[in-house]
Amino acid sequence: MRQKNILLILTDQHRWDYIGYSGMGNVCTPNIDRIARGMSFSCCQTSNPICQPARASLFTGRYSHQIQMLAMSGDLPQTVRTLPQALQQAGYYTAYAGKLHLLQPWAWSTPERTRALDLVKLKPQIMKYGFDRLWESAGKQLMLRNYCDYSAYLDSKGLLESYPDSVQAAGGNLTTPDYPEDQGLPSVVPEEDYVDVVTCDRMIDFLDERPDDRPFFACCSFCSPHKPFDPPQRYLDMVPYEEKDDFIPGPDGQTLSDGDKRQLYRKIRAYKAMILLIDDQVGRLLDWLEQAGFDNDTVVMFTSDHGEMLGNHFRIQKEIFYKESSTVPLAIYHPDHTSGGVCAAPIELTDVTATILDAAGLDPQAALQNNWPAFNKEIPAKSLMPVLRGDETGVRDFSFTECNGQWQMLQTEKMKYVKWLKTPSPNVIKEDLYDLENDPAELINIIEEARYTEVLEWFRRRRAYLLDVTQTAQTAWAEINS
Repeated sequence: MRQKNILLILTDQHRWDYIGYSGMGNVCTPNIDRIARGMSFSCCQTSNPICQPARASLFTGRYSHQIQMLAMSGDLPQTVRTLPQALQQAGYYTAYAGKLHLLQPWAWSTPERTRALDLVKLKPQIMKYGFDRLWESAGKQLMLRNYCDYSAYLDSKGLLESYPDSVQAAGGNLTTPDYPEDQGLPSVVPEEDYVDVVTCDRMIDFLDERPDDRPFFACCSFCSPHKPFDPPQRYLDMVPYEEKDDFIPGPDGQTLSDGDKRQLYRKIRAYKAMILLIDDQVGRLLDWLEQAGFDNDTVVMFTSDHGEMLGNHFRIQKEIFYKESSTVPLAIYHPDHTSGGVCAAPIELTDVTATILDAAGLDPQAALQNNWPAFNKEIPAKSLMPVLRGDETGVRDFSFTECNGQWQMLQTEKMKYVKWLKTPSPNVIKEDLYDLENDPAELINIIEEARYTEVLEWFRRRRAYLLDVTQTAQTAWAEINS
C-alpha cells in the first residue's frame, strides 16, 4: 500500500480559541475547519510556550529539557534525530517553507539591524536537519538580526529596509499590556509580498516540483499571527473594530486601563485579520491537494507553537502557563478516519510528531531514537492514531509543559499543576493548582485547600517520575573515522 503523504501546517503564536472549529466565535476559518472534518483536539498543550523551544520539541518528539532547548537561546544539536530525517530515511521527499527557527546563537543584547545570522549561507547545514527543499523565513521580529530567504526576497523587491523599519517601530516583547507598543497597523509591504503569502507560494512550488516516485512530507510554517500585528490592509478591512471588554483580570487583581483596552482592541482586530489571511493560504494548499489528486491519500495537520495572551490575566505575548499561552489549536484530517469528532483528552505538541511518523507507517519510538550518545533513546511522543481510528479516547493521563527554566506544568482534562523552579531558597516551595472544571478561567489557586491534597501528591509524583525518565540527551560534534 502506498505511503500516505503528510502536509503539516504551522502558525506562530496562535491561540486555541481563535479558530472557527473551536466554537468560540472569535474568528471564522472555513478552510482550517476543513481539516477539522477529521478530528480536532481541544486540550493540546505546547511543550514550551516560546517559539524556538516549541519548534525544536515538535521536530524531535522530545521535551525541551531533553534537547537543551529550554529558552530562546542556542541551536538544536544536530546529533539529535529529527522528524524530517526519519521521514527522509523512509523514502519521503521533505520540503519546508516558512519559519523554522531552530537556530538562535546570537545574544539578546545584539543590536537590532545587525545581520548576526545569515540563514541563506547556512542553508546547506540547516538542510541536514532532514530537508530536501528549504525556503526559510526567520520570523517577523527575528529579521532584525537574521538574513533569511524572505529577506533576500524583499531585497530583490527593494523592500528590505521598509519592512524592518515597521517591525522595529512595533516595539519589543514585554509581557504586560500597560505600555505603548504595536498599534495593529496594516503591513507596509504589498499583500502579494506579505511573508505568509510568499511562504504559501514557495510551498506550492515545492509541491509542484516533487518527485513522482516518492511520498512527500511538506511543512508550511506561517509567521502570523505573531507580533507585529500587521495584516495587509484588505484583511484588516474585513474585521470590524469591536470593544469587547471580556478580559480576565490579573492574578493580583490588576485591571486594564481604558487606554490599554483601546490598544488591545486594535491589536485583536489585526490578530483576527492575520488569521483570515492564513486561512486563505490554507485554502490554497487544500485546493492544490484536490486539484493534484492527493486529497484522498494525504494526512493534513494544523497546529501552532504556542498561544497569545491578548490582555487576559494582565498579560500579552506568551511564556506563561495560562491556557491562552500554553494551549494550541490542533486539527488532523486523515482520509481513512474522518469522524469529525472532538478529543478533549490531554495531549502534547510532541504527540503530533509521533502521529506523523505513525501515519507514514513508521514506529515513532524507533524512528526518533539514537543509540549513541547517551540518553538519546527516551522519546515521550505518543501517536494519536488510536484516537483517530476510534480505538482510544486518549493516549496519556496528563500533558507536560515547561518554560525558560522558570516553571513546569502538568495538566489533565480537569486539573492543572504548576511547579515554580526559581525560588529564593530551598525552603521556599512555590506551586499552583487549578480546578479547570470549576474554574476554567484559572483565577483561583487552590494549592492550600486540604481537599486537594491527594490530587497534589498525584501531580508531584508524576512530575518527579517524568523528569527521572526523560534525561537530557548527550550530544557529539567530532567526526570519527569510519
